[in-house]
Amino acid sequence: MRMEENSKVREADLEALLDDGRLGPFQILIIALCGVMAMIDGFDTQVIGLVAPSIAAAWHVPAPAFGPVFSLGLFGGLLGVLTLGTAGDRFGRKPVLLGSIFLFASVSLLTPFTHSLPQLIAVRVISGFGLGGALPGLIAVTSEYAPRKIRTNVTALMYCGFPLGSVLAGVVSAQLIPVYGWPSVFYLGSLVPLALLPVFALVVPESVRFLAIKGQKDKASRILARINPDARWSGAMATPRVHGGGSLAGLFADGRALGTLLLWLTLFMSLLLTVFLVSWVPLVAHAAGLGIKTAVLAVSAFNLGGILGCFLIGRITRVLGPTIPISLGYALGGVCVAVLGFASQSGSAFLLTAFVAGLFAVGAQMSAIGLVASFYDTSMRSTGVGWALGSGRVGAVVGPLIGGVLIGMGMPMPALFLVAGCVSLVAALAILGLGRASRRVQAQAAIDAAAA
Repeated sequence: MRMEENSKVREADLEALLDDGRLGPFQILIIALCGVMAMIDGFDTQVIGLVAPSIAAAWHVPAPAFGPVFSLGLFGGLLGVLTLGTAGDRFGRKPVLLGSIFLFASVSLLTPFTHSLPQLIAVRVISGFGLGGALPGLIAVTSEYAPRKIRTNVTALMYCGFPLGSVLAGVVSAQLIPVYGWPSVFYLGSLVPLALLPVFALVVPESVRFLAIKGQKDKASRILARINPDARWSGAMATPRVHGGGSLAGLFADGRALGTLLLWLTLFMSLLLTVFLVSWVPLVAHAAGLGIKTAVLAVSAFNLGGILGCFLIGRITRVLGPTIPISLGYALGGVCVAVLGFASQSGSAFLLTAFVAGLFAVGAQMSAIGLVASFYDTSMRSTGVGWALGSGRVGAVVGPLIGGVLIGMGMPMPALFLVAGCVSLVAALAILGLGRASRRVQAQAAIDAAAA
């Protein structure tokens, strides 16, 4: 009887088991936990901008002095995505993920004990390194456990945890800071990931493709059995390992050079815009007379719009493909950001415009993250995602610094947001160029697979 049951179990190669099936409960749980960790990243990125007015008042320092705090904290994230992203392709996603999350949470817990800007900057740099290092692994694991036909959308939806975390940062900060002071926000943002870390370690497995590439077929087979118990892995992989996996040079091999550069440009511009807005909108809007509550809610509306925009753009990409919807989202988002500078006379108009700007600009950014994960093969996915996010982090570092310079020069609010809107238009043009580059890479991959 046992032999008859085993004979009914079909055999298939790795790609058929992962890419051609449905998204099952085990995969959904993995992706949900990755989304929670992305949400924590969004919370941490946003919260420093929200508590800056309170810290500035408590420490008696001017608001523009927080430019280095914003930028150098993000610089730590840049170092993290570049170094630990590559480490994920060499040593495995899971150990790098666990170490990164622990580093971030434990160091961020020290933030309430800082008493000067240099101390605050040091904590932000180290915690940013840990959290930035986790992102490539989160995106790589999500994309590798999602079937091919929905991979881009699922990865983008997972990363929607980032703007959701930013929204929660606004809501939580508005409730906690008046009652318990600004340190309470960092206690919450550090203790939650520390509490979730054991759950993450027990539930989330290593990337099954990474295990297969490294020759650990027994471990890969056990994971595949949980994903699809009605099929058995034959031990074969339909897609050959690409040249240069796990190295920076590999991102430019086999026709990927143009696509890699365009992805870097897209995320550079996109995160420059996003982090510029979430860092400076509370201070700029408050200075314009809108009130701190409206200023904080505007950032939450911006990110909440991004979550909805990710869903909408994702639905459209299933019909039209990713290039046109994402590019159009960036373009419309740029227009709305420019309009934001003229809506400061009314709190309700400012909130509505911020929501629509997030709907398009942040929604396009989330979808672009999914596009990055789909562009690269498994053996270099963490490296590719890491360097693409690294370019984005460069933009994130530059954004607050540019904002501080322009604000210090006395640039009017409408001109400030007009410049920010033009940044989103550049990202729209880069995505248009990426469409042709992606088709070239896919054609080359099909040739390589046929030859293998």
